[in-house]
Amino acid sequence: MPRLIVCLTGMPGAGKSTIARGLAEAGYPTVNMGDAVRAEASRRGLEPTGPNLGELMLELRRKGGPGAVAQLVVPRIRSSASEAVIVDGIRSDAEIGVLRGVSAVKLLLVHASTDTRFGFLSCRGRPDDPDSRESFEARDAREMGVGISEPIALADESISNNELTREQLVEEASRIVRAWLA
Repeated sequence: MPRLIVCLTGMPGAGKSTIARGLAEAGYPTVNMGDAVRAEASRRGLEPTGPNLGELMLELRRKGGPGAVAQLVVPRIRSSASEAVIVDGIRSDAEIGVLRGVSAVKLLLVHASTDTRFGFLSCRGRPDDPDSRESFEARDAREMGVGISEPIALADESISNNELTREQLVEEASRIVRAWLA
């Protein structure tokens, strides 16, 4: 079981998945909360569109409580022998509470401006990415509705991703994780 769970939080498109991929390349196991929802959608035969995944996330929370999505990833975290596991996409204080029941937790906030985030999402290419400003704003509103402002406000450290290269972003996150493990 890991000694530390590093939870990446921030609004969609801020750079959380870029950090998670970079830290995975550095040897840290990573778990993506959105992937857990996408896997559940696949199990149910749902097309992975933004509206479908958003509604499924809300349904999971209605039926299983606000920490339901975190419960989906706990077995994978517990099975890790690494000293730290990176969790991409924490969206609520309840999810943090679920993970604190497994190990120590630190929150790393990734922030980027609205225009930067929209630009990143427009280029990313996942089926659930917004295709217009209207759908982008609706997704932001849904994220706020499930409580993402709590982990953002409670972050132990933050990185501003408005002017950074991918390498600079990942190096800054890696420096923070190494300091937490020291």
